[in-house]
Amino acid sequence: MFLNAELCHEVEQFLYMEAALLDEHRYTEWFELFTEDCHYWMPVRQTRLARQEDAEFSQQGEIAFFDEGRAELEKRVRKLESPYAWGQSPAPRTRHMCTNVRIAEVHDDEITVNCNFLFYRCSLEVEEDYFVGRREDVLRKVDQGFRIARRTILLDQTVITAKNMNHFF
Repeated sequence: MFLNAELCHEVEQFLYMEAALLDEHRYTEWFELFTEDCHYWMPVRQTRLARQEDAEFSQQGEIAFFDEGRAELEKRVRKLESPYAWGQSPAPRTRHMCTNVRIAEVHDDEITVNCNFLFYRCSLEVEEDYFVGRREDVLRKVDQGFRIARRTILLDQTVITAKNMNHFF
């Protein structure tokens, strides 16, 4: 598939801007990047034997870390921005990095984008969490740029050692 270099650059810049919004704790602005019909999904990963990799992740409708639409995302954003979000005080220092951005498919006004990510979170003096994996995003082209219609987050880890999962990928 031949891809337009300008489109690739626009997609990368969108993803980098999104990461910056999260790292700057600008959750309301980040939330506005999602479409009305969005789906934000992180299935659970289990270690499987060779030749069983196709059963490595939970499926739609099964248990998941996140299986959210716009209303659920909005509740989490409001909670994080609330003065009662004691788990966020002081606010953690975060770094969202996305690399190896690849456009997998362009269909009408939707673009399927794959990328690898590293998410680092540090709170207080000694609590550190690292999350590594890949994402599959479906971006919808709108007048003012892109909006996220679907996000699938596939962690490399099978065991989560973080004390909470009150953050966004």
